[in-house]
Amino acid sequence: MRNIKIKFGDNAGKIWNALNEKGTLEKRELLGAAKINDKDFHIGLGWLAREDKIFKENDGYYRLGNTNLDREIGAVAGTLWKIMDIWGEADISTMRRLAGTDEKEIYSALGWLAREDKICENGEQIYSLK
Repeated sequence: MRNIKIKFGDNAGKIWNALNEKGTLEKRELLGAAKINDKDFHIGLGWLAREDKIFKENDGYYRLGNTNLDREIGAVAGTLWKIMDIWGEADISTMRRLAGTDEKEIYSALGWLAREDKICENGEQIYSLK
């Protein structure tokens, strides 16, 4: 088992630092400023949403502030928690299929659950509850 709390938290920290330094940014700009890829962005987004620290504007820009993403990310996080509770562990493909959502939402929900310290990584993108 690998500790994902540090790895996922680092992604959130990069996003937070970029927004703190530069202010409101569009996703593409934020990826560049934080020097992260799309997957890591969504992981960090979920983490920051769980911490109530990131706000998504209607036009797709992000800024620091109380989150408005808790319903969408939190709902998927709850679904993933149920999937892992039943299956024991699941990979990204299985979670996508069972949750009926896209990969970006899966990664955001995993970031949320990692911030809650509820999951661990059991191999390359295979997750289970702690």
